[in-house]
Amino acid sequence: MVFFSGSFHFTSLAGCSRPLSLFLQPMFAEVIIPLALPKNYTWHIPDPMLDMISVGCRVEVNLGKNKKYAGIVKRIHNDAPTSFAAKDIINVLDPEPVVQKYQLQFWEWMADYYMCSEGEVMAAALPAHFKLSSETILVFNEEYGDDFSSLDNEEYLVAEALLMKHELRLTEVQQILDLPHVYPIVNKLIGKKICFVWESLKQTFNPKKETFVLLNHEYDNEDKLSELLNNWGRAPKQMELLLGYLHLVKTQGEVTKTELLKKSGASDAQLKGLVEKEILRIEKRSVDRLVYAPKDVNVDFELTPAQQEAYNKLQNLLQEKQVCLLHGITSSGKTHLYIKLIEQYIRRGEQVLYMLPEIALTSQIIRRLQKHFGGHIGIYHSKFSQNERVEIWNKVKTGELKIVLGARSSLFLPFLDLGLIICDEEHDTSYKQQDPAPRYHGRDAAVYMASLTASKVLLGSATPGLETYFNAKNDKYGLVELTERYREVKLPSIEMVDNRTIAHRPGEKIMISPQLLDEIKQTVFNHKQVILFQNRRGYAPYQVCTVCGWIAQCRNCDVSLTYHKFSNKLKCHYCGNVYPPMNTCQACGSDKLAQRNFGTEKIEEVLDTELKDVKIGRMDFDTVRNKNAHDVLIQQFEQKKIDVLVGTQMVVKGLDFDNVDLVGILDADGLLHFADFRVNERAFQLMEQVSGRAGRMDGKGKVMIQTMNPAHPVLQHVAQHDFLAMYKEEIEKRKQFFYPPFSRIINIHFRDKERDVAFDAAHSFAKALDITWGKYIVGPAEPVVNRVRNMFLMEMLFKLPKDRQLIHACKKDILKECANLHNIKRFKKVIIVPDVDAI
Repeated sequence: MVFFSGSFHFTSLAGCSRPLSLFLQPMFAEVIIPLALPKNYTWHIPDPMLDMISVGCRVEVNLGKNKKYAGIVKRIHNDAPTSFAAKDIINVLDPEPVVQKYQLQFWEWMADYYMCSEGEVMAAALPAHFKLSSETILVFNEEYGDDFSSLDNEEYLVAEALLMKHELRLTEVQQILDLPHVYPIVNKLIGKKICFVWESLKQTFNPKKETFVLLNHEYDNEDKLSELLNNWGRAPKQMELLLGYLHLVKTQGEVTKTELLKKSGASDAQLKGLVEKEILRIEKRSVDRLVYAPKDVNVDFELTPAQQEAYNKLQNLLQEKQVCLLHGITSSGKTHLYIKLIEQYIRRGEQVLYMLPEIALTSQIIRRLQKHFGGHIGIYHSKFSQNERVEIWNKVKTGELKIVLGARSSLFLPFLDLGLIICDEEHDTSYKQQDPAPRYHGRDAAVYMASLTASKVLLGSATPGLETYFNAKNDKYGLVELTERYREVKLPSIEMVDNRTIAHRPGEKIMISPQLLDEIKQTVFNHKQVILFQNRRGYAPYQVCTVCGWIAQCRNCDVSLTYHKFSNKLKCHYCGNVYPPMNTCQACGSDKLAQRNFGTEKIEEVLDTELKDVKIGRMDFDTVRNKNAHDVLIQQFEQKKIDVLVGTQMVVKGLDFDNVDLVGILDADGLLHFADFRVNERAFQLMEQVSGRAGRMDGKGKVMIQTMNPAHPVLQHVAQHDFLAMYKEEIEKRKQFFYPPFSRIINIHFRDKERDVAFDAAHSFAKALDITWGKYIVGPAEPVVNRVRNMFLMEMLFKLPKDRQLIHACKKDILKECANLHNIKRFKKVIIVPDVDAI
């Protein structure tokens, strides 16, 4: 459901010199609660709470009959609602604000720009433990994991929604299942420990407690301690435990109970005996869940002349411009410039946000940053537990953490004194949130947030997004170009492997050509490493009956099922449903099923057969699901425990390996055959980025690209490492067909369980807006995949001129028409999703 966000008047009275309790008129609070409400609700502030409440703090409020929520106070005012009687705020939950005032402005902008509600932004921004729940809310049990293969369809739908949103109201469960009575299903999920229900409103963040062992104060005196040890009688085990304790205190300072018992081999009873004799004492303390290194700044490297020139230019431009683009070719040492800039900002006492497009990238870069900045740096992303997130939130809010490394969600942290935002690999599509709302772009949101915090933004990439490079070329952003590799190492040579010249069966794709296989063998023989890139996970993307042509498809989506040999399952990569392997055709009954195309699993299997005694690794979504799995795999490759690494685009993104001499792109054609105006840009970015993993140390790298069309213009640009030629070619096409950066696009998605309803809703919507906006509308039409999770899809596209007032008016009319459409009985359940700046 789409709603129009309420207006924002940041006229808080909380900062007045007189206490609020001195105001005679009733006082009210506009409160954001984590629901998709069309506008923020207003509650009355009871007199006893007037001196306790402030903008940015959490309050407990009641909405409806028995639904309690924790909301954030956005505005305090004396404007009594005229259309309803305001309810009292139940309780003030915080003695001081949990969010900064600029964050509330940021949330409001995000809701307005990305066409969602402030409640949805709040739900995305706050750690779950800051969002208190009542008896009507289900909470996902994160310990369960994300394997829902044992659930039936209804249980699966609710579990998946919980995995994405972390918590659901029972009314939302009713909407998901389209059933009035959902308690039997909820009870099953609770019984399977997938979720739990809170019976009362309560805070879930509890500081982690650790039991420390200390010497009794009497024995702080060395003479007293010597006397005790010299006159020890019985209980030799207790004596050993005491001596072990004294050794640990001397070598590491504080001693925890767990560590003492483990290292001394003593029992709990022996420790209890020393406590009862008042020799040792026990003390419980709150401790950090995350272990931080000692705080230190040690930038111990010198920039090359080319890097120094770029750094000087960056410093000058950042004084003039709020946003700068650092366009440095692969392995040019952009991270060195980032580190130098970070040092400059934290020595001034300011905070730095270092953004990466994916969690996967944090494991390698964090080790580099910790070497230079120690405990000044913290990490923030979705793989952390909710308790860990709250701890980082609080450390950022107090200014204790100076550097935060994180994915797009780290933008929501409450920075105290933010000076610089680094958006590395800024071109990456992972910066764009898809579902649920807010569907924001991390890079663009960072630029707006910097305007609120008076901070600077540095965008970095070897293959910038066309819109970003266009802005830099037109002087909206500063531009610094780094055109040589670190230590003048040469770019890798590119060789096209023309698959048309290789004998193969009709309809069968060549996986690894003889030329590439020979190069792999030679590279491994030379004690160098290989990366093979194929942007499909699994074993075989689809199975087809060779008799009648039937293809195994998902029951809930109009897509083929991918065979995963490791788990021996067929999986849908759209809805996640898992099926047993099929051995006979469901249409004609034939057992002549063939596996077509190839994924990373199949490549790994073929390499295991072809390359004896060669260590093969695989990096894709299936192998790096756990919190530390990616880091373990990266370290194994760094330590040369893996000779050949097969991977999806995870291996493309900014990873730095010294020993890689060969990169193979196994299916370049698969990257170029998408119905999308950005297809050439993205294909170039992926291939250029993966090519940049080769020869980073000695310049002897080689890249082999397998293709059926080596003359394709994009492949020619990749062969020459010519970003500028690709940019000029693509920017002309964008201008000709009025695509970004010459326009702004809004994609509207329609979803319904009935195909005709989705079709009619989309056409009715387009007809209603045709008079005013018809010349900017493309569609509606069915997308290539027109059914996902049993919902039929329709799409329409708005291509709007870059006129702020016109775009605002269009968004307003779109939201108004959403409301009108939902008032028609037939279209009441149609889900309408606007995606601003869709990618």
